[in-house]
Amino acid sequence: MKLKAKFLMIALLLIFGVSKAQFVKRHGQLSVQGTQLVDKNNTPIVLRGMCLGWHSMWPRFYNEKAVNWLKKDFNCNIIRAAMGIELGEKSYIKDAQFSKDKIETVVKAAIKSDIYVIIDWHSHNVNLNEAKVFFAEMSKKYAKYPNIIYEVFNEPDNESWMEVKTYAEEIIKVIRENDPNNVILVGCPHWDQDIDLPAADPIKGYNNIMYTMHFYAATHGKELRDRTDAAIKSGLPVFVSESAGMEASGDGPLNLQAWQEYIDWMEARKLSWITYSVSDKDETCSILQKSAKSEGNWKEKDLKESGIKAREFLRKYNTQE
Repeated sequence: MKLKAKFLMIALLLIFGVSKAQFVKRHGQLSVQGTQLVDKNNTPIVLRGMCLGWHSMWPRFYNEKAVNWLKKDFNCNIIRAAMGIELGEKSYIKDAQFSKDKIETVVKAAIKSDIYVIIDWHSHNVNLNEAKVFFAEMSKKYAKYPNIIYEVFNEPDNESWMEVKTYAEEIIKVIRENDPNNVILVGCPHWDQDIDLPAADPIKGYNNIMYTMHFYAATHGKELRDRTDAAIKSGLPVFVSESAGMEASGDGPLNLQAWQEYIDWMEARKLSWITYSVSDKDETCSILQKSAKSEGNWKEKDLKESGIKAREFLRKYNTQE
């Protein structure tokens, strides 16, 4: 009997391992029904993962082994590749080819690892012409892969919703000429806080569009959750493409209680969420110590408190899928 029980346990572990290993194969093409992200079977799906730090500042983590480690050790079912547009000597504006190479390395790694990936135009400003060229190229290359999600504007800061909307409509048009199906994420003013503005005046004429809300739990409280709830109630599909447990500056102490309140709130609403960020900057939101290897295989000592907690959340909630 003990031998049978042992074999049964091994079989269950293998089944669970295969299930995790074939996440995109199992869930396939994503779409938006009402306010909910759903999979190929029209079943609600929650994506949970990590955002890489700006490629132009922390390019060393933009490699296949790091992506695979985030899937394997953190249980990520999605990775966000944050392409820095203006910041740094290797930003997209200053070195487009380097930038594309880094982003595509992560995209290809995510496809190989069978998880979803966000191609994130990581900017606070409108760069319409550059974005049109970039997203035209990416959508031509990757339209056939259900792994892909496009994020066309990370965090507008001082732009009005009309400016953001006009920009987003131009980029969506470019993407949809090549890729009719994959989900597109659109930011909103004030660092993705003013989610009420697109709720009052959403983009029309396109399917599979979602709108991003970002929170940092030690700064943003119930007011932002209530505003987001009202937006969802009005019919706006919301995706939390960047979040963490410290202050909005990315620094300061973690507020674990406030972070858990946000996690509980997102889980109750089946909102997808990404934690920021896989980098080794001397700040709280950068989850890695300087000792962390570029290719993953990070030990406990290589993780800051924010990294240990982010991994704990991902291991807990992504095992429920």
